[in-house]
Amino acid sequence: MSYEEEQETFEHTLLVVREVSVFKIPPRPTSGGFKCGEWLQSDKIWSGRLRVVSCATRCEIRLEDPNSGELFAACFVNPGQRDAAVESVLDSSRYFVLRIEDGRGKYAFIGLGFNERNEAFDFNVALSDHEKYVKREGDKEVGSGGAAAGGGDGGGEEGHIGIHPAVHHRLKEGETIRINVKNKSSSGAGMLSAAVLSGGVSGTGKPKALSLAPPPIGAVKIRSPLPPPPNDASAAALKGPKENPRRSNDTLSDLSQLEKSLPPNAGSSSPQTSAAGWAAF
Repeated sequence: MSYEEEQETFEHTLLVVREVSVFKIPPRPTSGGFKCGEWLQSDKIWSGRLRVVSCATRCEIRLEDPNSGELFAACFVNPGQRDAAVESVLDSSRYFVLRIEDGRGKYAFIGLGFNERNEAFDFNVALSDHEKYVKREGDKEVGSGGAAAGGGDGGGEEGHIGIHPAVHHRLKEGETIRINVKNKSSSGAGMLSAAVLSGGVSGTGKPKALSLAPPPIGAVKIRSPLPPPPNDASAAALKGPKENPRRSNDTLSDLSQLEKSLPPNAGSSSPQTSAAGWAAF
């Protein structure tokens, strides 16, 4: 594919970071990976804008001048080769190592640094989104190719095999379904019906209504939960007049009560006869 054809392909910008830093890095160590702690501040060679662009199946990381838009360097991430083009450092999550190319077969490794961690996180997410997009497109092509091959044999619908075939639960002609339903009691439902039936059936065939005897009148005397106050006039009227405790204790002090208790005389005698009898005695 020529350069002109590549420019005509559809491009989709996945991420734009306003300012990043580019460093000149030492050669790769014999063991392990790169460490940004070994990069000196004096090794910073450029700062500008970063754009992640999706071009069909390839992803491009472009370092551009923020004012003029002039391209400084570009990193091409081909399908399945992300680790070879973009490598994370061992001692930080904000720095990466990019493999840049000049389009003529020459390449070099440079250090890339972000000012914020969320920018580095968005950078990783953009690369992952492009990989998922390429995988989905590949699956679509495989599916369309299989459908086309099946259509050549006898139609696309016949060549397509459903994973979950439709199951018809419709009854065939002559088939029946038997359902056992428990019969409900005809005597009625609920506690009220049971209470009416417990009263019996009259001679006319109608059920007797359940009757309850009324409570006896005056059987229960309601008492006040609290005693009346000592100066209550109604309470004093109920108790009646107070008796003199001195008189009640002395039985011989009131002779009128004794006369009342004596039986009356059988005959009507005059007071003179009574006095005479007392004197004779």
